[in-house]
Amino acid sequence: MSTVTGVPRTGPTTPDNPKELTVKLTRIAQLGAVAAVAALTLAGCSSAADTASTATPTPTSSDVEFTIDPSLSGTITAGGSSAQSNAQTAWTTAYNATAKNVTINYDKSQGSGGGVTNFLSGAYDFAGSDSPLNADQTAQSKALCTEGGVNIPIYLDGVAIIFNIPGVTELKLSGETIAKIFALQITDWSDPAITKDNGTALAAGAITTVARSDGSGTTQNFTNYLSATQPSVWTYAAGKDWPVEGNVSKQKGGSGVVEAVKAGTGTIGYADHSAIGTLNAASIVTDGTAVAYSGEAVSATFEAAAVAAPNGVTGDLTKKFDYSKLTPESYPIPLVSYAVVCSTFKDAAQAELVKSYLGFVTSSLGQSVAAKNAGSAPLPDSVLAEAAETLSAIK
Repeated sequence: MSTVTGVPRTGPTTPDNPKELTVKLTRIAQLGAVAAVAALTLAGCSSAADTASTATPTPTSSDVEFTIDPSLSGTITAGGSSAQSNAQTAWTTAYNATAKNVTINYDKSQGSGGGVTNFLSGAYDFAGSDSPLNADQTAQSKALCTEGGVNIPIYLDGVAIIFNIPGVTELKLSGETIAKIFALQITDWSDPAITKDNGTALAAGAITTVARSDGSGTTQNFTNYLSATQPSVWTYAAGKDWPVEGNVSKQKGGSGVVEAVKAGTGTIGYADHSAIGTLNAASIVTDGTAVAYSGEAVSATFEAAAVAAPNGVTGDLTKKFDYSKLTPESYPIPLVSYAVVCSTFKDAAQAELVKSYLGFVTSSLGQSVAAKNAGSAPLPDSVLAEAAETLSAIK
């Protein structure tokens, strides 16, 4: 792992000692940082966030603040989740407005699976992953991290069911219909189940499903939903690898899925909502109610259905969803993505650098930056407070 050459955090700060000044950005001061980088981050992210509000974040009494030491310098090497890509770009730009001498290299080409593999090999300071370390990976992480790796939620979004059907811009699909389409049991858009969901028949045409070819946390989140809610149809185990063979176009990365759906006719696929660009996404029918993706709807899902599922390492914040707790206002296919990081670093200075960056990411401002530039939903303040506690204990 790379090293840090900056000044570590010290005790109380005073204006008389600017070289050791650790700047705590209050929420009001943070607004200036966002204003300074808003145009850059928005211009750099092509996503569903194109329709998001660009207003400056408004301070609230419950904000989780963060601390940045502007004298820090060094390089953070990370990568993994392509779902986090637009958010990572925005976070880096905003963070560098204060920490100008910190280089953050995030490689989205690896996907969640590659990110975790590189983290466990010691190549990454942290991995972005749309699924937490499993039991075997947690055990492996102890060779690298002493106590083991922890999973910190940093990004909340939804898995969008994207489609490209000539003449169709709005589509409603129940969970059962989605499961049957992706299990290749429904193969034509004129199928009676699709007609029932939409109240009108679609023109006949072959369905081509598009899935990930690489180990993917987005696949994990999607198959978690299918396995939990449609077990009689979706008989495959949930996991990072797409389990269905046959008339499936398999593509690397979320961008590969999006491009294949866009280039095809009668295609349907799944991707993190922030990455779908101009493609249309289906509303998901649950108990007769069709819910389109929105930040509010996926936040409702998290609040209602996310439960703690720690991996046994002190400070781990793994969450799982209890889909039986979904409400009519919930978007039923949530995606929570993590920073996978060591609880103990071999280099204490590098630990401080990573903690600083992730501290910004999991602040109220960091979450607002991601929401406005990647179309994600801010994590609840309670989760951000837990993340701050976990980060403070990392050494």
